[in-house]
Amino acid sequence: MKVFINKRIPEIGINMLKESGLEVFIPDHDNLSREEWISYCKSHDMILSVGTEFKYDKDFFNECPDVKAIALYSVGFDHVDIQEADSRKIPVGNTPDVLSKATSDVAFLLMQSVARRASYNFEKVKSGNWGDFDPLHALGQELYGKTLGIFGLGRIGFEMAKKSKAAFDMEIIYHNRHQNEEAEKELGAQYVSFEELISTADVLSIHANYKPEQKELFNASVFEKMQENAIFINTARGGFHNQKDLYDALAEHKIWGAGLDVTNPEPIYKDDPILELSNVCVLPHIGSATVEARNGMAKIAAENLIAFSKGVRMPACANPEVYSDNS
Repeated sequence: MKVFINKRIPEIGINMLKESGLEVFIPDHDNLSREEWISYCKSHDMILSVGTEFKYDKDFFNECPDVKAIALYSVGFDHVDIQEADSRKIPVGNTPDVLSKATSDVAFLLMQSVARRASYNFEKVKSGNWGDFDPLHALGQELYGKTLGIFGLGRIGFEMAKKSKAAFDMEIIYHNRHQNEEAEKELGAQYVSFEELISTADVLSIHANYKPEQKELFNASVFEKMQENAIFINTARGGFHNQKDLYDALAEHKIWGAGLDVTNPEPIYKDDPILELSNVCVLPHIGSATVEARNGMAKIAAENLIAFSKGVRMPACANPEVYSDNS
């Protein structure tokens, strides 16, 4: 069977595929047009998909009817029409667990960077504007004993909560579709309504899987209800927040600061006014950007396709319902 990988991944994954007898093709350049991408997909049985610039929607599946399996090089799968994949019995693999610690590290980093205005002060140093000691200029805030509110207390959110509890003895509140008994027992986390989450949290961190119905859930009406000292953190998907509303809330001091590893749109425009604010830290979606996490993602993505090629269930499948007839 033939595998198309649209961008180069760590060698561990490529070698695993080849050693299992699969034929692997990777283009000479990364910046494929949609036409190039479709043409490659048409001539391969399986896809190891890197990035989210291309959508696996009904049009894709109609244009590429011979694609039998997709392995995503990501945890999120909001760029895949799962219902359409299900209807065609196409399993879609993803890479959970392996990047939970790395991504939570970035959320933890952003929380501290915003609390101490690290980006702003770094720019002062770079511009030679260190200045004299001013006891009142650009003060940060401490996180000790504050309340961390987590929207989506799954694997990544749990790791963020655990770090915050250990380092700053933060109180943990969360809102999920279902209660997280492990977090409640181990961290003393408290399940609250969405309204209580946004109005109570000193730091609000998003870690949920994104769904279209949650588009710009965090908008002006939500920011209005947050505390003035609140820090907003998003390392999940940029689509969760309305970026203009976020800018307005920050500029008008309705909330205290924001740390973003994802933006709306993504990538962010270089002249976006939010980048000029002293209470903001923006990173270019680096949540999983460690050697360990990226190697682990390559390994899981390869394992998913190898399993499919052998006629067995993908070990990490985003749509396990495709196997229901065989289970």
